This record gives sequence, C-alpha cells and structure tokens, in this order.
Amino acid sequence: MEFVRPRPNFPKKAVVTGGMPYGNKLLHFGHVGMAVRADIFARFLRDRIGKENVVFVSGTDCYGSPAVEAFRKLQQAGQYKDKTIRDFIQINHDKQYETFKNFEVSFNLYGASALGRSGEIHNEVSDWFVKALDNANMVSKHGSLQFFDKKNNCLLNGRQVVGKCPIQGCQSEKGYADECDLGHQYLPQDLIDPVSTLSGETPELVKVENLYFNLENCLPELKEWIASIERNPDTAPFMVKEIKEFFKDPEIYIKREYFEKLKEIKAQLPPHTEPEINEKAPSTTLIFAHLSDREKACEILAKNDIHYRTGKCMTPFRLTGDIAWGVPCPEIQGIKGQTFYVWPESLWAPISFTKTYLESIGKDKDEWKKYWCSKDAQVYQFLGEDNIYFYGPAQQMMFLSTQGKDWKFDAPEGSLQITKICPIKSILYMNQKASSSGAVKPPMADEFLKYYTAEQFRLHLMAMNLTNNNVGLSPKAFNPDAKAEDADPMVTEGNLLTNVYNRVLRTMFYTLQNNFDAIIPTAEIDESTMEICRKAILDVETFMYNKKFNQVFNIIDVFIRNINKYWVKEFNSADTKEKLAHLVANTMQFIAVADVLIHPVAPSGAERVADMIGLDKDKAFNWNNIFDKFYTWLDSSKQGKIVPIKEKEDFFKRHAWQLEQMYGNANK
Repeated sequence: MEFVRPRPNFPKKAVVTGGMPYGNKLLHFGHVGMAVRADIFARFLRDRIGKENVVFVSGTDCYGSPAVEAFRKLQQAGQYKDKTIRDFIQINHDKQYETFKNFEVSFNLYGASALGRSGEIHNEVSDWFVKALDNANMVSKHGSLQFFDKKNNCLLNGRQVVGKCPIQGCQSEKGYADECDLGHQYLPQDLIDPVSTLSGETPELVKVENLYFNLENCLPELKEWIASIERNPDTAPFMVKEIKEFFKDPEIYIKREYFEKLKEIKAQLPPHTEPEINEKAPSTTLIFAHLSDREKACEILAKNDIHYRTGKCMTPFRLTGDIAWGVPCPEIQGIKGQTFYVWPESLWAPISFTKTYLESIGKDKDEWKKYWCSKDAQVYQFLGEDNIYFYGPAQQMMFLSTQGKDWKFDAPEGSLQITKICPIKSILYMNQKASSSGAVKPPMADEFLKYYTAEQFRLHLMAMNLTNNNVGLSPKAFNPDAKAEDADPMVTEGNLLTNVYNRVLRTMFYTLQNNFDAIIPTAEIDESTMEICRKAILDVETFMYNKKFNQVFNIIDVFIRNINKYWVKEFNSADTKEKLAHLVANTMQFIAVADVLIHPVAPSGAERVADMIGLDKDKAFNWNNIFDKFYTWLDSSKQGKIVPIKEKEDFFKRHAWQLEQMYGNANK
C-alpha cells in the first residue's frame, strides 16, 4: 500500500496580527522585522486558503503613558507647540503606515486605537469587553498604590517613574511604575529606587482604586491551555517555559546580608515556607500560599529596611488607570471617570481592527465572529518574547472570560476562541540587544532602505531561526568595522534571487526567445519532475504551518539551486528542438513552482515573473492548483507568449548602493 503523506489542517478562515507599535515613535528595524514575518505568513495563507478568507491587521497603539511622556518632552523642547497629542499620534501613524508599505507589508488594515473609524470601533469594543468580564465576575476593584509627585502635585503615569525591576534575575535596563522594559509585571511598591521623571525626586505612594482582571484565579485554565499546546510542533518551547514560570506560588528572595534582620522580624510575616539552603547560599526564598500574604510580607520587610526581590507569579491584571489620554472605561462597580490601562485595550484592539476592515468592505457587523469566535477559524499572533505574558496568560484568560460566569477552557462556538501565539526570540543588533529605551538604540527601519531592497530585508528576516534562538542582525552598511572585502550578511539570502534565480530565469527567457519565438512550447512534463515539485511543496507547507520560516527558506534555496543544476546537466543532450522543448517544459514547471513558493516572501518580484511568463496570477498563486502542471496556470489570452527581456536583464534587483560598492559609480 502506497504511503500517503499527511498534510497539516489549515483553518477555513484566519486572522494574522503583528503587534502594535507605540504611537510615540517611528519604526525601528525590530518593528518591521516582526511585521515582515507576520506578512510572510499572511501572504502564504492567502495563497493557501484563499485571500478572501484571511484578514491581516495591526495598528498604532495610540494611548498610554509612553505617548503622553514623549509628547510632553517634545513640547517642553519647543516642538509641536500648536499641536495636540492626537495630532502627534496621527503624524507618527501616517509615517508608520508608509514605512510598512515600503517593506511590502500587506495589512488589510493598519488602524489606530485612537484615530478615525478604527478608534471609534475600538471604544465600542472596549466598552463591551470590560462589561463582559464584569458579568463573568472576573473584575475586581483594588485600592492599589500609585506613585505621586509631591513637587508637581500629580499622580504619575507608568513611564513617568523609572527605577530597577524587582523581579529576581531580570536583566532589563529600566523598570517603570509596574512593568519593566522586558515586560515583567510587578506591584508599584516593589519597584527599586523609583525616581519621578518630572521632578527627578523620589515619588510617594498613594492608594488609588482601579479595576483589575482576576488573572490570579485562572491558574487551572492556564495549566489546561499550556498542556493542550506544549507538545504541538508549532509551539515554541521557550514560550511554554516562560509561561510556566508564572505558575509558581508567590515568592520573595532575600540576600544573605539581610539574614540577621530577617530572623528578628520573621515571626511578624504571614504564613510561609522557607526551603533549606546551604550555609554558603547567597539568598533565601520565602514562599507564600496567597499573593495577599506576599504583599503584606513585602510591606513588613520594607518597613524594616530589608531589601528583597519578588518572583514571577500570577497577579491581578490591571484594567484601568487615571491617565487622561486613554480609552474611556464605563462605570464598573462604582468606579467611574477612568480610562483603560494601555495593555488590556491593546490586546482586544485587533478585534476592533478586524471589525473596522470588514465594515469597510461592506460586511455585516457580526462578520468578525466568523474569524474570532469560530472553531473553523484561527487567529495567529506574531509577537516578541517580551510580550508573551500579555498575549499568553492575560489575553487568553480574558478572551475566555467573555463567555460569562460559567466560562470554560473549551470555548463554545460563537465565543472568543484561544488564539495561536507565534513568538520569536530577540533580533540582536550587532550581537547586542537594542531597544528604544535602552543604551543600544536600534536603527530606524527606513535607514535600511537606503542600502538594501525590501526583498533582501524580507529574505534575511525569513531565514533567521528566531523560533529557538536570539539571532544577530549585522548589516555591513551599518558596521563601522566592516572591511571592503567582507561579505554582507544582509544580502546572503537575497543572493538566491539576485544571482541564482535571475540566472535561471534569464537562461529560460533567452532560450524561448532564440528558439521558440518567445512562446512556451507544449511538451510532456516528466512524472519525476512533478514528484520533485510535490515534495518541495509539501515540505514548505509543513514548515509554514509550524512557522519554521528558516526551514522554509532552506527548502526554497535547495529547490531553486537544483533548477540550475538540472538545466546544466540536461542541456547538452537536448540536441533537437523536440528534446529542447521537453527540457524547457520540465524547467518551466520548476520555475513556476519556485515562483509560487517565493511569493509570500518576495511578492512583487514573484508577481513580476508571473506576468512576464504569462501566468494567470489568480490561478498560479492559488494552492488549489499547486500540484497541477504549469500549463493550466497560463493566461489563455497570452497564448503562451512571454514578455521578451533584454540582455542581462534582472528580474530581482540589487540596491543601487550595493552596485556602487561592487562596480563604482559607472553602474550606479
């Protein structure tokens, strides 16, 4: 019995999201790198399940303290004097959209949480969402501590306080009011050495009532979720490991230098356990059964000048705050006049953007549910490892809680479903971690286009094994230590198209022009050729399903290089026009399949090749036809006639800067 290779099951409909850049800044290479990976997958899905079934959305994250603080500083420096913060965000949003467009990122909608129709719909979705959470008894009000600047007589928002992250082992450069720049969440009172950015002084802590999502009560469902995905081949092991770290009981870590003080006040602490340690251990651990007990212990330790750090665990997830620039929150449990904290509303913003897009193309107002609330659909969310906590535990449990009071992990049809998290490790810059708020600043995305084509950038990002490792980005154009003779890592993958595939295509076009009047001859295509194509197609499909983009590139790389080897091997024996037509037919099959496979990563180039070959793009870039012979993909109106090319014409081009480096101004 012949073995039939199993194929992955793709959803009938899909949403792809690619994170949300803050509205206070333009895009650096990391923003675009993430969006490019999401775009590659979205374009693949459009070819695989039909473009009418895929919605790819993102948008500017307009609200929150980063925008407020950035705008305040700019106005203080004399800029934007005649502008509002909304004007400031709109300017940045428009520039972000243009940058993404220049890198061929094909959002169905690049919205904005505060602007235009997407902003209006986002307000409506936010109102519905928090009421649904409250109806499920998953919202509580807590009198939490917030920083207050006495000199300026004002409460401080998240980015107006800077200190050190209290989470044990954290390597972040900056901690803010209740989260660090690596995404760790903690209580404001645990921030180490806080300083107000307004006054430069140590702020006070005052009690303010806010609304919280009861995330700490969701541990059973979170464990069920992780158990359901951790063995899947498309689940990143590092994501599972990181989320499981939050499953621990609340812990406090105290260094040896405070052991004597701790011994004196230990009886005052709430019930806890303390594992035995050896006499040389640098610290001890206090483990509590309840988060409230750990909070009380932290207060006692602080009063007695005992420095400590806290461990990861599930804490209540803040929903609201007092910052004026935010999405208005309706009155809940007597709390009114507040706005949403930026993180929760940004998690449901892709729903708002999906609704906005579907409305814009005339769909029914409930059409979004076919994408977000159906078991036949799947939402794929591409994000950096720093955001796993938010899109993982916080988002998944909030989504499930919208079912109502008796919500369960296996969400019924018609309710928000668990999404598929597609995280990546860090893209390092010159082998260092770069961030806008850190010591090493990332280059802005637009700078790359002065030296590299969008296709080269996209191919390089695709080939990075970011599902398992941090990977360095070291463009020669930005490396002051690079020598003239050094290879440029940024173009290594692009050379597959600008060198190898260009050569294959030119050879084929010259052959057709010189021997067949620029018309593709009709000849038999060997079954061995079809089988080689089938194998490459199925390999790409499997690796795409698992988001192993580096493996997808490897398959395409070998496939295209083998086209050239096949032609060289067979050409000398094609000594009659009939044999040459047979060789052309087989090679054209390889070329056509290669063009479909590179379409998600090099879309404009692949579509140009399709046009010049004379393919009907609706047939060619449609996986319902991918196992057919390429003749069935031809545009019948062109009758097999290709678009003739000139000598040394390139289908995929190098950047002008690269040509200047290679040949000087003569070829600029």
